[in-house]
Amino acid sequence: MSSKTKHLTVLITVFLFMSSLTGFAVTVADSVVLYTPYTKISVPPGQSVEYLVDLINNSSEIISADLSIRGLPSAWNFSIKSGGYNIQQVSVLPGERKTFSLSIAVPLKVNKGSYPFRLFAGNLIKLPLTIVVSQQGTFKTEFTTEQANIQGNNTSVFAYQAILRNSTGEKQLYAIMADALPGWNVIFRYNGQQVTSVEVNENSNASINIEIDPPDIIEAGTYKVPVHAATNSSSDDLVLELVIKGSFAMELTTPTGLLSTGITAGNQKRLELVVRNTGSAELKGIQLTASNPINWEVTFDPKKIDMIQPGKTAQVIAIIKAAKNAIAGDYVTNIEARSQEINAKAQFRISVKTSMLWGWVGILIITGALGSVYYLFRKYGRR
Repeated sequence: MSSKTKHLTVLITVFLFMSSLTGFAVTVADSVVLYTPYTKISVPPGQSVEYLVDLINNSSEIISADLSIRGLPSAWNFSIKSGGYNIQQVSVLPGERKTFSLSIAVPLKVNKGSYPFRLFAGNLIKLPLTIVVSQQGTFKTEFTTEQANIQGNNTSVFAYQAILRNSTGEKQLYAIMADALPGWNVIFRYNGQQVTSVEVNENSNASINIEIDPPDIIEAGTYKVPVHAATNSSSDDLVLELVIKGSFAMELTTPTGLLSTGITAGNQKRLELVVRNTGSAELKGIQLTASNPINWEVTFDPKKIDMIQPGKTAQVIAIIKAAKNAIAGDYVTNIEARSQEINAKAQFRISVKTSMLWGWVGILIITGALGSVYYLFRKYGRR
């Protein structure tokens, strides 16, 4: 056999051998199938997609295939499991199938859109899959509340419920704090405990109760309290609003605090009164009235107080006139200051003294009587 004939024979043999191998590979690829019923799934950022995949062997040979993922973005994580184990290769008997799970974790920081990729068993068997990210992803913290505005008076404790959301891919320890004015008390509670920091798992929420106690002495109005939740890499702010309507309180007294005086029957006495606004809201249209003994008269100057600001006072003169026939003793006069919202009362004890004129009249009458008796005694006594 010539040299050329030998070379030709070797080439034909190699060609026939490779052809047989290629035919076998094509046959295997046509007989082995990767299958899952849902090949295009839409999810929001931060959610995991779970596939149940069957490797079906319709050939007459045992198939062992390495499992791999191609085309998945590098920031996305995946795992292939069966029976609780991470697997890299599957072996299937002729005419049988093996089921395994494929989990794809969609990151939080991802753009909205479609992401196609392929699952391979070996190099020839592939399963095209697509995940559609339904919205633009984020990598941030969110501190929110459904009710940021609450009304009450200055003695109220304003309670808010806030949600702290960790929209990051890692567990975060948040420091929580408030920018409150001096005299304000702000308390944060988590799971019923007072806290200054909260740990929140990745892509999870924490419910935070916030209690704000303003100072007792504060004017009515609208106040804002900023609160913060922050880590080294992420933070968010929440502004809480308090509408303090103010409290109504009033005191009626005298400059010295003494609630008693004296008067002579038939005369009048000027009594200085102090009306004090001890609340946090202004008082308007304050009327003064009196409940006094029969035949007594009480008038006021001024008759009406237009307005008193919180913490301020107004002066009023009560003019009390006792009855002419009032006998000596203690009498009670009730004075009331009343606004539309609140009233204050004070009870005054008034001691009445009889007039000196009547005393002298009495003395004169007694003296005259004694003189008459003495005269009659002198004139008729010796008979």
